[in-house]
Amino acid sequence: MSTSTPYVWHPTADHLQTSNVARLMRTLGVDTADALRARSVADVGAFWGTVVEDLGLEFSTPYTDVLSLAGGIAHPEWFVGGEVNVVDACLGRWTRETPDAVAVVHEAEDGSVRRLTYAELDEQVARARAGLRSRGIGKGDAVAVYLPMTPEAVVAVYAVASLGAMVVPLFSGFAPSAIASRLQDAEAKAVITADGTLRRRKTAPLLSQLHEALAQCPTVELVVVVENLGAAVELGADEVSWDELVRAEPDPEVEPTSASDVLLLAYTSGTTGKPKGAVHTHAGFLTKVASEVAYGFDLRPGGTFCWITDMGWIMGPLSIVGTHAVGGTLLLYEGSPDVPDADRLWQLVQDHGVSLLGVSPTLVRTLRAASSATPAHDLSSVRVIGSTGEPWDPESYEWLARDVFRSRVPVINFSGGTEVGGSFLCPYPVEDIASCSLGGPALGMDVDVVDDDAQPLRGSVGELVCRQPWPSMTRGVWKDDARYLEAYWSTFPGLWRHGDFALVDDAGDWFILGRSDDVMNVAGKRVAPAEIESVLAADAAVVESAVVGLPDPTKGEAIWAFWVGRPGDSGDSADDAHVAARLKQAVAVQVGKPFAPSKVLRVEQLPKTRSAKILRRAVRAAALDISAGDLSGAENPEAVEEIRRLVKGLS
Repeated sequence: MSTSTPYVWHPTADHLQTSNVARLMRTLGVDTADALRARSVADVGAFWGTVVEDLGLEFSTPYTDVLSLAGGIAHPEWFVGGEVNVVDACLGRWTRETPDAVAVVHEAEDGSVRRLTYAELDEQVARARAGLRSRGIGKGDAVAVYLPMTPEAVVAVYAVASLGAMVVPLFSGFAPSAIASRLQDAEAKAVITADGTLRRRKTAPLLSQLHEALAQCPTVELVVVVENLGAAVELGADEVSWDELVRAEPDPEVEPTSASDVLLLAYTSGTTGKPKGAVHTHAGFLTKVASEVAYGFDLRPGGTFCWITDMGWIMGPLSIVGTHAVGGTLLLYEGSPDVPDADRLWQLVQDHGVSLLGVSPTLVRTLRAASSATPAHDLSSVRVIGSTGEPWDPESYEWLARDVFRSRVPVINFSGGTEVGGSFLCPYPVEDIASCSLGGPALGMDVDVVDDDAQPLRGSVGELVCRQPWPSMTRGVWKDDARYLEAYWSTFPGLWRHGDFALVDDAGDWFILGRSDDVMNVAGKRVAPAEIESVLAADAAVVESAVVGLPDPTKGEAIWAFWVGRPGDSGDSADDAHVAARLKQAVAVQVGKPFAPSKVLRVEQLPKTRSAKILRRAVRAAALDISAGDLSGAENPEAVEEIRRLVKGLS
């Protein structure tokens, strides 16, 4: 972390008085965010019942109890006896109350824009529901959604859910083998896809990738194809065009679903073995993500939610369900947020009056490096900045918060995961938020940082755990309960171990320091990559970096740092040597001499996911010249081989 006094955002009178979380505080009779956190875990069942009431989430059949632990803490039952379908809660309510309000806005990379009101979205869902139902899709079937961020993706998610079928989101950049492994595990009956998408002005194929995967997926009986590229597509057997699907007369019947019926199989890559299918339910996922969007991101009816993400990550479904649960407008951007230039993101905000802007630290570092000037666009509509997925460095965080947004809005930097169905840690607009901080536990989340003996830790790095269940906690790993128990419940009996290293500092601010298996052990001392990378990011020459630990006969592990220079820099070897020496010295001074990198190497790019998370394990594998494993989620897998060649050239 930065050694200087950190930047702190202070809540405005407006946030303190009119925010959704301030309303919840008044309801529960508490005066501070920390008091609200404490109240929310004193009786988690009562708290989540209050959330349902406060946000007006409608159950078609009321539940008798909010929470039952009859099956043990690893297998809780939420909203016992209740019935709710997310389509009724997210579309039915607002179609009745505000049918002409805009539900979805889509902007493509070429600048074209489409809009759907709540009434129009509801009708499209009813038509798609009719088309799927007539083709044999029904309750309990798994239907994969392999689409870019388009209105059809939103319609597809709701249409599948409204049938009581299970949505299986797939990353639009997956290779055929990654698609096949997920379709096989889910035993998918249908796939909704597109011919392709445009990204960085280039066509990215989807249908051809799917065709290759389907050779290994005998359970798939139906493929629906959106003609997204504007040209007619030659369809094969068992394939139907999206346009034909939605020509059906609207089907008004939403399938009744119990609170515990499966809504979503969200796959996350494991460190070994096949991908894990996190199991999310209608009631649990709805309640948790509605609380995230309402209380953390302060969205309300009429507000516009925009998160630069993909349907295949948990943020895709979270964006859809969370936005519409509170009656907001969802802005989808299909393409790269820095095309044609670094102003594209700011132009989106200005053109569409974005209220919640969700970004990754890597994207902000890229935008900052591309322009020394702060944006000249009108960003006054933004009320909250959202962030997740990776640690911040203070320079990029403070450039965004202080320089771009003039210390006017909070950065709600939250951390959770696919299997969490939302956040573990989250700051709120009613509290002071220190630079790069995650604030504290998210509401209703009884999280802690513990040592190897499961004792609470403050002021030093430990494991992030959760002591009580929450509504969107995965109900297991799909078809593999033993794997679920081993992954999350075997390290500390009775505690969910998330696999992240975290720190609560002396001021009470919480920080995630990377995955437990990313943390390096140098001469018996543990250090997280984020601690080193924050120091490197402060150097004017560095756009971004990845730090990994490699085996060392003396220290156990030696730190290697890979950094990307600013656009237009020459990359002269002598200059790079000066930068390397400077970076080593900075780490030695700010973190400690034992942690000074043994190697500091400039690279053209670092391997990342489409959501801009750096793939450190792939960097380490390249440096060790071993297999990097499944790179199907990588935006630029070629970066791994570039690093491999660079390291080989050193020997």
